[in-house]
Amino acid sequence: MRSSISDEEWERFLQEAASGADTAPKEPSARARMVARRLREEPDRPTGWRTYQLGSGPREKQRRTGRRGRKIWFGAGLLAVLGLVAVGLDPAGVVGWFPGGDGTHSGRQEGGTAPSTIVAQQPTLEEPFKGSPAQGWGDGLAGIRFPTARATGWMSKAQVDQALDRTRDFLSASSLDAGVLRGKRPDKAIALINPRQQDVQQLLRTAFRDPSRKNNPLLLFSRFDPAKVKLAGDVVKTRGRVTYKAGERGALQVTADVTYVYPVTAAEEGSDQVARTIVRRETVMSWDDPAKVRTQPGTFSVVSYKLDTTNGGCDRFNGYLNPKFGPGQPADTGNGPEVDPYDRSRPMDERMREAEGQGCGRASRT
Repeated sequence: MRSSISDEEWERFLQEAASGADTAPKEPSARARMVARRLREEPDRPTGWRTYQLGSGPREKQRRTGRRGRKIWFGAGLLAVLGLVAVGLDPAGVVGWFPGGDGTHSGRQEGGTAPSTIVAQQPTLEEPFKGSPAQGWGDGLAGIRFPTARATGWMSKAQVDQALDRTRDFLSASSLDAGVLRGKRPDKAIALINPRQQDVQQLLRTAFRDPSRKNNPLLLFSRFDPAKVKLAGDVVKTRGRVTYKAGERGALQVTADVTYVYPVTAAEEGSDQVARTIVRRETVMSWDDPAKVRTQPGTFSVVSYKLDTTNGGCDRFNGYLNPKFGPGQPADTGNGPEVDPYDRSRPMDERMREAEGQGCGRASRT
């Protein structure tokens, strides 16, 4: 098909499109219109969301949180021409379309930075992770990387291996168990915590009876109020890792840093609005030498815990995660720094320091 404009005008169009000039022709050739339409209809173009984030107690820390782009040019020859046409027709539409298009990495690997602009594909009951990087994450424990056991501290290789297995059991029972997510008491997870660690036992006794900012069960467990919220499907997406080293008095110190993505919907019959609550939780556990520390064999002592949640409720401490649904979700009402809850490139300590004293912050998306 022959172009609808002259060769001279076509050349001027390409030059002005590259420079961003407003005088570029508004009606390029049919070929250009076809290419631009295909680019705009590409299903994986990203855009951004906003919402809340949550999470500071005595030894724990919590976080509460409620673009510039760059043009991407194709290679040489015809691709270069088509790329210039697309930018000339819709320069903003191409920005952030490819991995790294907003100046960040794709974030598909552990510790990577997820782009803050992803297409606003709304989650559904059939596809609750639609439009989320969590689509490519693992299901449940499969998304958590565990290390190879080796003799450490007072433990032999076999004992370390057993401690890692029980750490896995704790993560499952505290943050993935279907009954616990539906509001039940996490008895299996609690049974793995040293019953002789008085401060944590006091926290556990109070947290479920009279939850508060200080005594908050969410510091260690993920729970939703079954009268208001139900899970959208049986899958929880995860990304994280478990590491260990020698701790105090020869103990085995295990750190679990995991991000959980929970798809949920309102408990009302027939509700089909799906939201996502994102919880990043870091728990440090000490598997102590019974010869040096009062402990019960097969249990660990809690060294520290940190919590960072998105769309889980801000400054609301009723013992449950409290997601929002509908047009008002996600809301951008906080005054803290904006963060991407899928970004695992920074350690939790850094995230907590940044948010300290900020109150309710903001998340770029859920």
